[in-house]
Amino acid sequence: MYKTFAIEKISRRAVLRGLGITGGLVVAAPVMSRRGMAAYVTGAGKMPHGTVNNPRVFVAITPDGMVTIIAHRSEMGTGVRTSLPMIVADEMEADWTRVQVRQAPGDEVKYGNQDTDGSRSTRHYLIPMRQVGAAARMMLEAAAAKRWNVPVTEVKAVGHEVVHSGTGRKLGYGELAADAAAQPVVAVADLRLKDPKDFRYIGKGRVSIVDLHDITTGKAMYGSDTRLPGLKYAVIARPPVVGGKLVSFDATDAMKVPGVEKVIEVRGWPWPSKFQPLGGVAVIARNTGAAIMGRDALKVVWDDGANARYDSIAYRAELEDAARKPGLVVRNNGDPEGALKSADKVIVGEYYLPHLAHASMEPPVATARVTGDKAEIWAPVQSPGGTREDVAKTLGISPENVTVNVTLLGGGFGRKSKCDFALEAALLSKAVGAPVKVQWTREDDVRHDFYHTVSAERIEAGLDKSGKVIAWRHRSVAPTIASTFAAGAKHAAPFELGMGLVDLPFDIPNIRCENPEASAYTRIGWFRSVSNIPRAFAVQSMVAEIAQQTGRDPKDMLLDLIGPARIVDTGVKDMWDYGEPLDSYPIDAGRLRKVVELVADKGNWGRSVPKGHGLGIAVHRSFVSYIATIVEVAVDGKGKLTIPRVDTAIDCGTFVNPERIQSQIEGAAIMGLSLAKYGEVTFKNGRTVQGNFDDFPVVRIDEAPIVTNVHIMPAGPDVPPSGVGEPGLPPFAPALCNAIFAATGKRIRSLPIGKQLEST
Repeated sequence: MYKTFAIEKISRRAVLRGLGITGGLVVAAPVMSRRGMAAYVTGAGKMPHGTVNNPRVFVAITPDGMVTIIAHRSEMGTGVRTSLPMIVADEMEADWTRVQVRQAPGDEVKYGNQDTDGSRSTRHYLIPMRQVGAAARMMLEAAAAKRWNVPVTEVKAVGHEVVHSGTGRKLGYGELAADAAAQPVVAVADLRLKDPKDFRYIGKGRVSIVDLHDITTGKAMYGSDTRLPGLKYAVIARPPVVGGKLVSFDATDAMKVPGVEKVIEVRGWPWPSKFQPLGGVAVIARNTGAAIMGRDALKVVWDDGANARYDSIAYRAELEDAARKPGLVVRNNGDPEGALKSADKVIVGEYYLPHLAHASMEPPVATARVTGDKAEIWAPVQSPGGTREDVAKTLGISPENVTVNVTLLGGGFGRKSKCDFALEAALLSKAVGAPVKVQWTREDDVRHDFYHTVSAERIEAGLDKSGKVIAWRHRSVAPTIASTFAAGAKHAAPFELGMGLVDLPFDIPNIRCENPEASAYTRIGWFRSVSNIPRAFAVQSMVAEIAQQTGRDPKDMLLDLIGPARIVDTGVKDMWDYGEPLDSYPIDAGRLRKVVELVADKGNWGRSVPKGHGLGIAVHRSFVSYIATIVEVAVDGKGKLTIPRVDTAIDCGTFVNPERIQSQIEGAAIMGLSLAKYGEVTFKNGRTVQGNFDDFPVVRIDEAPIVTNVHIMPAGPDVPPSGVGEPGLPPFAPALCNAIFAATGKRIRSLPIGKQLEST
């Protein structure tokens, strides 16, 4: 069963002031401490299996009965601003139509971890949010019992009111709000959580996101919509090579552009420098258009520095060469070397994935107003608490004097948890003595990203005479995210190793995983699904290759490699498991098998398809969820690719809102296709070659999968929740390429697909 946490008293008056509410009930939720490595080195993530800290997330009821629930995570389409409040509303028997949601500002002292990364929001906050709702419900019931002078056992909260069982008397939540606020917060040991069969919202039906109307009608406020009195607009010319420095600039022509008011240098930090700005030259103007024109007119001289030699074509050859040589051993079971040497047959697969840019539809943007020792930020940030801390450090002021207002995010994928754009706005506002909005253009976004790492993967599979795989050696070579934080980092960090490499769930007696060195020559950051993308592509492509060379059905081959239902012991000491303890979230081969079997059933695996069509299958465990995908492709005589159908089965444990699960898996199919078909960032002389959607395309509507079916595995009452936002992406590309092979006989081992289909 889930473990529970204490709910502690807070300053009700202070919370109400912060919410703009003048009376009513307030309940706090705990923050959850967590041992082990913080997710993605950001200090993110609090594990719901530890000690209680300070109260964080709040609920309020006003006298008119309106329930306000604070969302402390950032909304970027995942539905977290709906799902977490839904949990609270369900437990407290609130009518969802009488609930409003407000976004928390950045304050991890008050709200706990706010980093919306790693598909952790539901799995870390399901129980605390239930506890908050249950405490609110029980305090309302206690208030009603006291007013009626009856035992609390005779009253029950139902549908936004409390009912006395003996007389049928009823009191609405608004009528009870003030009295409930005077009740002591219920101790955790005394909380009565709902029986799941009585849930009204959790796991039931499909609840639309609270922002849906405003988004579809254009009323939603994104980062670029921020307007302040006296606002100045800025764009920045940044060093074209990471680690480069400004030598000089001539702003004469820029100052001639109507609307341009000032041109100033922006401080840069030596690389690597976490999320600090790259530096450069800022053009300040009365509008963004003038600022862009002014920047175009600048004459800038750069010192490109040591990374000017970075050439992605040459570097690919370096990575692939490294993958053919021994590297740091990070997992070893049995005698892989001996088994490979004695194998009847060895199948070798080499796979390559390039750098990827996040390219969210809304480029980075931030507005800052710095006055004296106080700063206020408006920005689409995934980590408002982290942004608050970094702004304070950069400006040299106290975090208590920094306010971070979180707008809707027009996509994020991990890019907007790096707050360099907010730091730029803060520095410029301080320099010019006025509020400043820094707007990144699409070219800025693509050319100054924290890129998904480039990767070379080499797998050798040894087979005995019966065709059974008896040995597996996987070498994974990629610049590490750790290089963004520390110079000289050349091996994958533990969390990267745990993403599809050392956690391989196959039933093979002899397994070795190696991680040769790789240097970074640009900024590397986490990206939706992170290192799972190249690992899943390599492993699941290799499975299909083994099936083809042994005359097996790919689905049967996959199930044979997974083996019987069991808890997988990798033998890796202190293996990183998405920040979770392995006893709570073990690697469960049985659950992995079941999603393969479910998608094969629902996707009608093995069905007859027309000539030029093919089916491909892949499965992957990531973010402690299990995902299997079948892709049907159609390839015409000219190599044109279409996707008639995608089926995905997901086991994410206990879930809250099926509508958001379907939406995120559908989105993963579209993003997966986009990246597999077009995604590639290349470098020449240290500079990013691509800059916009003309050379870093995304799929258009007419290219998207025609049908995407999502099959959600029901969860037992004791199965904890797991990730949804990221796990849908890794199995898509290998399923796609396996389907292309089935349709054409052409094996694709590197992405993007690009022109590789034209020769079919």
